[in-house]
Amino acid sequence: MSSRIAKGLIAGAQQLLHLALVALALLFVFQLVVGSARAAEAVRAVRVWPAQDYTRVTFESAAPLRHNLLLIGNPQRLVVDLEDVDMASVQQNLAGKILPNDPYIANVRVGQFRPGVVRVVLDLKAQVKPQMFALAPIGNYGNRLVLDIYPAEPIDPLMALLQKNESAQEGSLDELINRLPQPEKGTGSGKERPGTEIKRLVTVAIDAGHGGEDPGARGRRGTYEKNVTLTIARRLKSLVDAEPNMRGFLTRDGDYYLPLATRVDKATRVRADIFVSVHADAFNKSHVRGSSVFALSERGATSAMAKMVAQSENYADRIGGVNFVALKDPYLKMTVADLNLTAQINDSLKLGRAVLGELGSVNTLHKDVVEQAGFAVLKAPEIPSILVETAFISNPEEERRLTSEPYQEKIARAILRGVERYIANNPPLSRPTLAANSLN
Repeated sequence: MSSRIAKGLIAGAQQLLHLALVALALLFVFQLVVGSARAAEAVRAVRVWPAQDYTRVTFESAAPLRHNLLLIGNPQRLVVDLEDVDMASVQQNLAGKILPNDPYIANVRVGQFRPGVVRVVLDLKAQVKPQMFALAPIGNYGNRLVLDIYPAEPIDPLMALLQKNESAQEGSLDELINRLPQPEKGTGSGKERPGTEIKRLVTVAIDAGHGGEDPGARGRRGTYEKNVTLTIARRLKSLVDAEPNMRGFLTRDGDYYLPLATRVDKATRVRADIFVSVHADAFNKSHVRGSSVFALSERGATSAMAKMVAQSENYADRIGGVNFVALKDPYLKMTVADLNLTAQINDSLKLGRAVLGELGSVNTLHKDVVEQAGFAVLKAPEIPSILVETAFISNPEEERRLTSEPYQEKIARAILRGVERYIANNPPLSRPTLAANSLN
């Protein structure tokens, strides 16, 4: 009897073992199937935005990408390991994307590092400080994995501006600024108010809206706002630089995205006297048209349109793809600075009225007053700041004009005339504080 029981127990154990082995085999097959499915996940697109400020590489996919980033020296390389992606899709989308003039990336290689892991190796031209972060789907984009490659030593925009002048070789910051060419007495546009003169160079920070991952608004003919704004900004800078008493500074001079806080920070660092952000508006009704000028508000938007425009422009950071963790401190500083913006807003309204008056000679005005709202890009303390919507890119006729060189030139000249009119009535060195003079 005991022998029969023992045999039964052994048989039962063998059956359990057999079932366990079958379960393990099924689990193994399931993992292989799942692993294969993951490995088949394709990278939809890879975009590379090279610039002196930084180079951005963006991987876009349907699902979030698991990744690992390594910085290796001798020679300098960045290694990005992507898990469970299709290697062919990475190779295909990266092909030809690294340009010879990229300031930081010399070459790129893609290979199968191990089963389930695709390795992307970026050969570098210099020492860098990389940041990598993920972005959730938004707008027309799916999941994005963003690699920002910054120089190891951050570029100081003021020193970069000074180094363009041969006299800026050695000395303290103030000494370098004082060595810049000064206007001769009586030079300028001839529009100065009697009894006033500009005693030093006036720096105008010119901000081309959007860029890179953030195209801004799009016209019916396919015109991107980011391209229009950069073209007009460059024209405006050339006109400003041609003035003997002024110099222009572009916050961005290429197709790449700058966070709103970075634009403000760059204008502050170059000690700008004026900040002009160039945009091209859009609306869901194609007949809406006209140019507009906006200033910052401490008490909310002055109209529903102003509120909508501010929300759209402030939303650019999420479209452009900003590492909000890295920008935590700058945003905090901007919030503290809000307490000191009353004088800046008063002067911004004067500047805005001067520019709006000149734009009226070039294009229909959407509204003949300077509107106000909570624009993040206009929060530079002590710098009169305006946002110019040059026209409605959503209006087919205005879209056509925005791509016309003569119209772009007219818009740039109108903005310059407005800036000069403001300066003539508010010479930078003649006012002890902002808002010291009223606009005639």
